Amino acid sequence: MARLGKSLLYISLALVAVFQIFPIIWLFLFSLKSNQEIFGGSPFALPAEFRWENYLKVWEGGIGLYFFNSIWITGVAIILTVLLASMATFAITRMQWKFSKLVLGLFMIGLMIPIHSALIPLFNMFLNVNLIDNPWSIVITYTAYNLPITMMILLGFYTTFPREIEEAAIIDGSSIHRMFFRIILPMSMPILSTAVIINMIYNWNEFVFVNTFISSDQYKTLTVGIQNFIGQYMTDWGAIGATLIISFLPLLLAFIFFSNKVIEGLSSSAVKG
Repeated sequence: MARLGKSLLYISLALVAVFQIFPIIWLFLFSLKSNQEIFGGSPFALPAEFRWENYLKVWEGGIGLYFFNSIWITGVAIILTVLLASMATFAITRMQWKFSKLVLGLFMIGLMIPIHSALIPLFNMFLNVNLIDNPWSIVITYTAYNLPITMMILLGFYTTFPREIEEAAIIDGSSIHRMFFRIILPMSMPILSTAVIINMIYNWNEFVFVNTFISSDQYKTLTVGIQNFIGQYMTDWGAIGATLIISFLPLLLAFIFFSNKVIEGLSSSAVKG
């Protein structure tokens, strides 16, 4: 019975994996077709001719710039979010001060605010400080909106962090800043990896803020740049498929290589000690 149950489990997991992987394979084949093949044949048929030029077309059409913008905007926002969230969570959970719980509550209120409810106030604020059509408006917005969820991820780990390590560092003459950057932060890498992946998924896929705050092509990210391949009378669907493959490939690779870190980070924040 145990062997039968194990076999059924593996079969179920294999079916789930097939359903998960099939859309990716379908999109890849979609990206290698022409419009005639997409609309004239079966959606599940193999391409009559593998049109690798679709990838060259979108790269020459500006997707390289959008790709670079997505990378640096996402990367800078992640660094700022993780660093600020780590410092704030450390101060709230490991240091004794009067209004720590109140400050934590104020941060957690951010989880209850719909992300795009502040779109118009943010636009007016950035307009007043000349940050409209400036990529730093996107970086600031991503950092601010991701702080609450990142702090919530770090909260369990920092709360259960052994105080003996801090006491040993203080006895050795370490300052609070050196202790945080040389001891606490490196030991937080498993849970920080989880925070990085979650931040990357949101930042990389976000559309509304970039579409609202950015108008110049030189600052657009991949999610908004895809619109350039949608014409008024003609849409190159193969090129759009190639763009989508390129856009989600970094997320797929990141999750493949860091999935173990994500599981380890979630476990370390859930289990005391």
